[in-house]
Amino acid sequence: MEYLPIFVDLKGRTCLVVGGGDIAARKSGLLLKAQAEVIVVAPKVSATTQALIDAGEVTWLNAEFAIDHLKDRLLVIAATDNEAVNRDVHRQAKAQNILVNVADCPELCDFILPSILDRSPIVVAVSSGGKSPILARQLRARLETLIPPSYGRLADLVGRYRQAVQDKLPKLSIRRRFWESVLQGKVADHVLAGRDDIGEQTLEAILNETQADDHQQGEVYLVGAGPGDPELLTFKALRLMQQADVVFYDRLVSKEVLGLVRKEAEQVYVGKQRDWHAVRQEEINQLLLKHAQQGKRVLRLKGGDPFIFGRGGEEIETLAAENIPFQVVPGITAASGCSSYAGIPLTHRDYSQSCTFVTGQLKEGELDLNWQALIQPRQTVVVYMGLAGLPVLSQQLQEHGLAADTPAALVQQGTTEHQKVWVSTIAKLPEIAEQEQPVAPTLVIIGDVVKLQKTLSWF
Repeated sequence: MEYLPIFVDLKGRTCLVVGGGDIAARKSGLLLKAQAEVIVVAPKVSATTQALIDAGEVTWLNAEFAIDHLKDRLLVIAATDNEAVNRDVHRQAKAQNILVNVADCPELCDFILPSILDRSPIVVAVSSGGKSPILARQLRARLETLIPPSYGRLADLVGRYRQAVQDKLPKLSIRRRFWESVLQGKVADHVLAGRDDIGEQTLEAILNETQADDHQQGEVYLVGAGPGDPELLTFKALRLMQQADVVFYDRLVSKEVLGLVRKEAEQVYVGKQRDWHAVRQEEINQLLLKHAQQGKRVLRLKGGDPFIFGRGGEEIETLAAENIPFQVVPGITAASGCSSYAGIPLTHRDYSQSCTFVTGQLKEGELDLNWQALIQPRQTVVVYMGLAGLPVLSQQLQEHGLAADTPAALVQQGTTEHQKVWVSTIAKLPEIAEQEQPVAPTLVIIGDVVKLQKTLSWF
């Protein structure tokens, strides 16, 4: 982040605006909404600024800016049409460790005034770091449609009951679950629909029924994180990621996806890669069980889809045996995501009527696959984890009858900014891999559909 987004309490604090034009008036108005005491310094003022003065909302000092004007000011905004004055304000404020903002000059700003969506007490601030205020305003406009004014009333209701809930439910984890239930259930539905009285009555009833020593039932969320692009997550995946108390993730989960997990959640890396396991599968199963038995909401975040070469079934078998509740959220598997981003359809009326997924992991230097099933005509074969065994894969497919000139492709880190695609034939693919040195995860796609890559490539 270039700027730390913070919300500052300006009530009754004195702030200085240097400049008397329309821009200065807008800045003053923003400070006034935050209940600040605003002093405007300018030798002359515009009609909009004069209106604020006449209404007694700001104090006007009819003068050129001087260093004495900075005394006892919390922050200062320079909004004159004179660059030299603006720079002087910046220099003098910095010398006194006063936060300063120079309008339309990001390099001279200690803070940015964002585009604001006001649903008080809910306030959403959107900033581009001064690079594109218009873009920030457009994003705020989109949020206007997603966050109706009734959310402010919902926040007020929560605020009124916050102390009562804290008194009855002293344990933080129980309070958090209580409020999550309230804000995702009938109470929120009533308030957002304008039935505030019914919403408050419902909240009181729920609070009366909730006990401080209520047993917390743990649960496990087995969530597919997709192939890397965070925009490919499902809504359900994102919701559960925001509820988790502890997160176990593997190496195929991109940092962008991991960044969407609830910030307070404990994160534990349990990734595995060829010839090295950070945590053995049996230990992972037991970790999920242990934390769920402690009453935690456990997120098992797995790259791709947890039920496609993800060993998700093994993990929930352990949970089922111990009667631990769990949910499984499918994700976009690598075959689907990477092929789409590479411009290679897995099926096509003219080239392929079926598709087969196989794992290419070597066992003692060999691949144990049904080779005859993989060389059927008009079929696409997608090989997961096939990079290390690519020479064996190529050789065996050809020995079992697959034509050496069958189109094939390698897709490295598909759907991410590091995606690379190499198109060749099954015979030449090992040589391409030796030359280009693709890194894991890299998917192998074999079949005539690969011919379409050059035409359909878009990402």
